[in-house]
Amino acid sequence: MYDVVGIDTSCVDLNINLDSYPAAGANADIKNTSWQGGGKVASGMVACARLGAKCAMMGCVGDDIFGKFIVHDFKKHGIDTSTIKVKEGESSFSVVVSEREEGSRTILHRSGSGARYSFDDIDQELLTSAKYFFICQADDVINRAVDTARNAGVKIFIDADGYSDAIMAMLPKIDVFVGSEFFYNALFSDNNYEINCRKIMAMGPQIVVFTLGDKGCTGVSGEGFFKLPAFKVDVVDTVGAGDVFHGGFLNGLLAGRTVEDAARFGSAVAAIKCTRIGGRAGVPDMDTVNRFLQDGFIDYGAIDARVKYYERGLEHAYINGDS
Repeated sequence: MYDVVGIDTSCVDLNINLDSYPAAGANADIKNTSWQGGGKVASGMVACARLGAKCAMMGCVGDDIFGKFIVHDFKKHGIDTSTIKVKEGESSFSVVVSEREEGSRTILHRSGSGARYSFDDIDQELLTSAKYFFICQADDVINRAVDTARNAGVKIFIDADGYSDAIMAMLPKIDVFVGSEFFYNALFSDNNYEINCRKIMAMGPQIVVFTLGDKGCTGVSGEGFFKLPAFKVDVVDTVGAGDVFHGGFLNGLLAGRTVEDAARFGSAVAAIKCTRIGGRAGVPDMDTVNRFLQDGFIDYGAIDARVKYYERGLEHAYINGDS
């Protein structure tokens, strides 16, 4: 049995760090580059797996070098990729430009023709073997998969980054709802977090959490309401912070933590990630998170080895046995 099964249009991210964006027509020096796997559920699953959960990914990739990279990177982080399908066409690809001066980022994305999946591409035996089904959207394919999972007793966990009517319509089927600040602002015009979280909870989810960037996170469940500040770290790159929070939070729930403690744990995982470039290089293991929670110290031994690994580009997708 798997702890978590996820589905996503996984992609490759070319991460570029700048000190500041140049004016139109001007040049800027690139501080760092890094080739890493990307995707909302995809990077959340990497965090969850690095922290010890048994995870499997579904979906499709193209038959190009990016597709090889995506699958190889999942395997590197201990995720079962046996049901990911390779299709003729391109894999999805993003150029992610982040700059330190304003702490902002810009994402240029190409949806790959080989990354599109249908319900027939979903392994129902794998899906129904999980404790949680991890999703980030609510199209017709996902709706059918959610129904299949729920009928087998699998809990549904959603990363609700961008608002959509389809996600709102799916709320009665969702067990754990984690929304972004963008989603919150699309629904509400005030900071009455407890009242507003309870409004979402009344629509179906047992747990409702909103991530608020550098303002921390807030949420409600049967255990009550909470609001937590963000951890203070030397931020290098916020790309993937929300995705990694979701993976850490879900891992906390799997470990039997209270909802508030799971959110604090997820916040620590995301904070550590933000101290290094990209969405995955800085994802810590359990020992690193526990030490950080204890005294604020971050052990960068394994993390910085991954930073250097991802600087190499796409070549390691072809290296047999590279882990």
